Amino acid sequence: MRLLLFITTVMATLVSFSSVAKPLSYYFADDVEFDPAIPTPQQVLGYEVGQWHVRPDQLVQYMQLLAQKSDRINFEVIGRTHEQRPLVMLTITAPDKLENIEKIRSAHLARLTDKVAKSEDDSAVVWMGYSVHGNESSGSNAALLVAYYLAAAQGDEIQTLLNNTVILLDPSLNPDGLARFANWANSNRGMNLSTDPKTREHIESWPSSRTNHYLFDLNRDWLLLQHPESRARIAKFHQWKPNILTDFHEMGPSSSFFFQPGIATRKHPITPDENVDLTKAIATYHAKTLDANNALYFTEESFDDFYYGKGSTYPDVNGGVGILFEQASSRGHSQETINGLLTFPFTIKNQLLTSLSTFKAAVDNREALLDYQARFYNQAIELANDDNFEGYIVENNGDNTRINDFLALLKQHQINAFATTKMLKVNGESYAKNSFYVPLAQKQYRLVKAIFSEQKNFIDNTFYDVSGWTLAHAFNLQFAKVTSDWGLKTEKTPWEKAKSTSIKTLGNSYAFAFPWDDYLAPKMLNSLLQKGIKARVALKALTATTPSGEIDFAAGSIIVAAGLQDKNNWVTLLNNAQNEFGIAITPITTGLTSQGADLGSRTMAVVKAPKVLLIGGSGVSQYEVGEVWYYLDRFVGVAPSIVEISRLDSLDLDNYSHIVLTHGNFDRITDKMKVAIKNWVREGGVIWGHKGGAKFLADQQLLKANYLSRRDLASAFETKDLHYGDKDHLAGRQRIAGAIFNTDVDLTHPLTYSIKRDTLPVFKNSTWLLQASQAPFVNVLTYTNKPLLAGFSDKVNVDQIAGEAELIAHSYGRGSVIAMTDNPVFRGYWYGTSRLLSNALFFGHTFRANGD
Repeated sequence: MRLLLFITTVMATLVSFSSVAKPLSYYFADDVEFDPAIPTPQQVLGYEVGQWHVRPDQLVQYMQLLAQKSDRINFEVIGRTHEQRPLVMLTITAPDKLENIEKIRSAHLARLTDKVAKSEDDSAVVWMGYSVHGNESSGSNAALLVAYYLAAAQGDEIQTLLNNTVILLDPSLNPDGLARFANWANSNRGMNLSTDPKTREHIESWPSSRTNHYLFDLNRDWLLLQHPESRARIAKFHQWKPNILTDFHEMGPSSSFFFQPGIATRKHPITPDENVDLTKAIATYHAKTLDANNALYFTEESFDDFYYGKGSTYPDVNGGVGILFEQASSRGHSQETINGLLTFPFTIKNQLLTSLSTFKAAVDNREALLDYQARFYNQAIELANDDNFEGYIVENNGDNTRINDFLALLKQHQINAFATTKMLKVNGESYAKNSFYVPLAQKQYRLVKAIFSEQKNFIDNTFYDVSGWTLAHAFNLQFAKVTSDWGLKTEKTPWEKAKSTSIKTLGNSYAFAFPWDDYLAPKMLNSLLQKGIKARVALKALTATTPSGEIDFAAGSIIVAAGLQDKNNWVTLLNNAQNEFGIAITPITTGLTSQGADLGSRTMAVVKAPKVLLIGGSGVSQYEVGEVWYYLDRFVGVAPSIVEISRLDSLDLDNYSHIVLTHGNFDRITDKMKVAIKNWVREGGVIWGHKGGAKFLADQQLLKANYLSRRDLASAFETKDLHYGDKDHLAGRQRIAGAIFNTDVDLTHPLTYSIKRDTLPVFKNSTWLLQASQAPFVNVLTYTNKPLLAGFSDKVNVDQIAGEAELIAHSYGRGSVIAMTDNPVFRGYWYGTSRLLSNALFFGHTFRANGD
C-alpha cells in the first residue's frame, strides 16, 4: 500500500513535456491576424515559446531575422557584455517613420527645450526591457512574442500603435545571466517534467544566474554604470529619453503578479507627483487586461520607487515613467505552488499581456506623457533658480583616475561639471583651482540633486533598497553646496575626458619612485611585480633628490631601486607602465635622502604580487564575492582563486599569500581547515574578513575583537506597548537598508595609505558591528561620534554605531588579521573604501600590532 502511494505521489509530480508546449493561439487573442511572411518563433527556433528556455544567441538570431523580414524594425548592436555577447536593440515603428527615424528622434529631444512646440505627429517613445535578472527569464521569452507581434500583426490596432509610438525593444538586459540560466533549466529537465519545488531544476547551485558575469545585480547599476551592459543601455536611453520604460521581473513561485504603482509613500521625494498619476493611469490598462484573462495580481503593497539606480526608477528622474512588473516564477518549466500548477508558458503569457497593455496605455496617454516630459525638462532651470543654492563644488584631490571616473560617470548621465579657474572658499573649506563645479541650473537639475543628496529622513523610512548613494561620498571626494556664485570662476566649457598624453621617458638612475595616490597605482605596481620588477614601499615619508630637485614622497610611495633588479629591460618596463597607467614615475639620483629614511632603510618594506584565495560557495554572498572579484580584476589586475567552501580541504594554503572572506556564513568550513587557516596566518599569511567574514574571524578567535550582532542592536529598541500593527514599522527602524556613515581614519597606518582626509565615508547596509578594541594601534577606522552622513538610519542604531570600529587590524604570529564591519567594494562604485582592500593586499604584512 505504501509503495502504491509513493508511486502515485511521484506520478502526480510528473508532467509530460508536450503538455506544456503552447501554440501561438495560447498567447494571442483569436482576433489577432499575422502576416504569414513573417516567421514565427517556432519556425526559427524549432520549438514553441515556453517549451524550452531561450538562449541569448537564439534571441539574437530571431530578432535579426525579424528585422530582415519586416520593414517596421531596425536591428542594432549597442554594446557587448563582459562575455562578449551582443546587447541588441530593436527600433520599431511604422515603415515610413522608420525611414526617417533620426529626424523623429531629433524632434523628440527638441521638445525638451522651450523653443520647440509640440506636434500632433509626435511619437511617444516606449522602451521595453526584459529580464535584467538572468534567472527571471519569462521576460526574455515573452520578448520573442512581443517582437513577433510588432513585426507581423495586422489590422487597425497595430497600425495605430506603430503610427503613434517608437518602440525600443531590449530582449535581454543580461545576456550572460540568461545564458547561464537557460543552460541550467534546459539541462536539468526531462521528457517528463517534475513539478516538485525541491527538484534540481528549480534550485540553482551557487552562484545563481540572476547576476551578470561578475555576479553583479545589473538592476542596481543603472546609476552606477560599472558594467558594459549598463553603459551601453544608458547611452541609448539618453539618445531617446523614453516616455515609458518597462522592466519585466519575476518573484517567488507562490506569489501572483505585481505591477506599479508600488507603496505610495516610498517614492523618491524628487520624483514629481505627476509621475505617480501617470503610473496609476497606465496601471488601469494592465488591470483590465489581466482581469480579462482571470489572472491574479496586486499593486501598491510592495516594492518602492526610491533608488534611482533601478531600471524601473531611473526613468522617473529623467522625465519618463518607469514601470516594474513582477511575475511569479516557475523557476524552470513547471512547478507546484499554493496557487496550483505554475507553468513556464503561463508566466510568459502574463509578461506578454502586460507588454501589450503598455502599448495600449502609451497610445491613449501619448499627449499626457509627452507634455509631462517636456515640462519636466523645461522647468528645470526655473526650479534651479528658485532653489536656495547654486550648485556643488567638488575637490580635485590629485587622484586623476578617481576624479576623472567620477566626472565621467556624471557625463554619462548628461550632467555637466566645470573646472574652476581660481580657489573658492565654501563653509570655511578651501577648494583649490581645478576643482569642479556642478551647477543646478542644467537640464538634469533633479538628477544632480539626487546624486549629491544627503537627506536622512523621509515620509516613509522603510526601504526596499538603499536609502543613500551620494556619489561624491562613494568616491571619497570632499564637496559642498555653493550658496552664492560670488567669487566662483570656471571654464566656459564643461569637462570632457582628456586624451592621454605621453609621459617623459625615463633613463638610467639610482632608483625610481611613484606615489600611491592614484586609484590605479595598485594595478601598476602589481603589473610591475608580475613582470619581475622588485619594489619596496616607504613606510615613512621622505624627501629624495631627483633631476628636478628635492621632491617629497609620502608614506606609501613605491620605490624601485636599480640595485635590486635582475632584468636587463627593467627601465623599459617602467616606461611602459607609466604610459599604460598614466602615473608618472620619478627618477631618484641618490639613496641618501635629505629628510626621512634613506632608500636602503629597513623601513623600505618588500612588496610582492599577491596570490589571493577568495572563498565562496553555498552560504556566501555571491554579490560580495563578485564585487571583490570585479575590483581585484578590473582595478588591481589580480586574478583571485575563487574556491567554494566545499573544496577548501583539497587546497594547499601555502600557495596563497592572502585569504579574503566576504559576507556569509562560514560555519561549513571544516574543523581541519579552521586549524589549517590559523596555522597559515601564524606562519605569515594575511587574512581579510568583512561583515560575515569578520564575524567568522572573531568566532574563531583569529580576530581579537568583540562584536554586536543584529539581535544585539535590535534589542536596544523600546518595544513596550507596541501593537501587532506596529511590527513592520519597528522592523523598518531596526534595519539599515543602505546608508552612508562617516569614520575617523588613522592616517599613519599602512592600510590607509593614499587616503588624504582624516575622515572616510563608508557604506553600511547591515546592523552587524565590530566593537572598538581597547588595545592600542589596532583601530584603523572608527565611526565618528555623529556618523550618519546620508540615507536613513534610526537614531537608536546611529547612537550604538557611534565610536565603534569600522576596521581593525592586528598581528597573529607572523601574519596579519584584518576585519571590517562593512563591505569596502559595495556595488563596485565605492572607490574611497576599496583602497583599504588593495592596501591590505600589498601592505598587509608591513605592520605589527598586538590585538591584546
